[in-house]
Amino acid sequence: LATGGKLLVVPVDGSHWLSMREVLEGLRQKGHEIVVVAPEVSLHIKPDKNFLMKMYPVPYTQEEMHHIFWRTSQEVFLEGSFLERFVQMYEGVKNTSAMFLSACTHLLYNKELIRYLEESKFDAVFTDPILPCGQILAEHLQVPSLFFLQQIPCGLEFEATQCPNPPSYVPRVFTDLTDRMNFLQRVKNLIFDIPNYFLCDFFFQPYSKLASEFLQRDVTVPDLLRQASIWLVKLDFVLHYPRPLMPNMILISGVNCAHK
Repeated sequence: LATGGKLLVVPVDGSHWLSMREVLEGLRQKGHEIVVVAPEVSLHIKPDKNFLMKMYPVPYTQEEMHHIFWRTSQEVFLEGSFLERFVQMYEGVKNTSAMFLSACTHLLYNKELIRYLEESKFDAVFTDPILPCGQILAEHLQVPSLFFLQQIPCGLEFEATQCPNPPSYVPRVFTDLTDRMNFLQRVKNLIFDIPNYFLCDFFFQPYSKLASEFLQRDVTVPDLLRQASIWLVKLDFVLHYPRPLMPNMILISGVNCAHK
């Protein structure tokens, strides 16, 4: 026999939440107490009788959020050169990251909610690290964290876990390459990796600043991500190319968003 634990969940909206919700339902059935923290304005994260939902106000409207997500979803299907796709992705990341950063800031500086979380004595934090807000909370509450993800922009999961990520073997985004490359393809793979450094700095630097201010110590996003106990990775080597893994990275196959 085992006693269920108390789990704080900090999700990411959209398909990320639809996948995570399936896992949380299984955990609830096993007796775990689940508290989900989410903004009042969201696409899919709504009050659910199966979980205790703690909602907090944010400075944008439902219409503004829908427009940003709609624009981002349209850009995914546009065709063009690498440069054109990179610029489009950059603009999409710029808009969505500003919205998510605003939500994270309003969560961390919601004194009433933070006081409630401090007094609740959670056993762990379950979060999607594509946005590091959940890990900032885990550091503040000083509890272990579990990550649930497919991948992080710029390959930060490789850096955070010190996992090998050679450009001669692991394909980069937009290259359409596999894990078997000739010399010229490896050169292409290396070149395509260069813009990631600029994109990553743009996307995550505000979170480093926010985390440093909130935790009152200098911290970077890779510093935060290194603290995770377990990485549950929604990949498998049947549908994706083989790549190196670290001992705390567990492939759980492609968990679907929902039954539909």
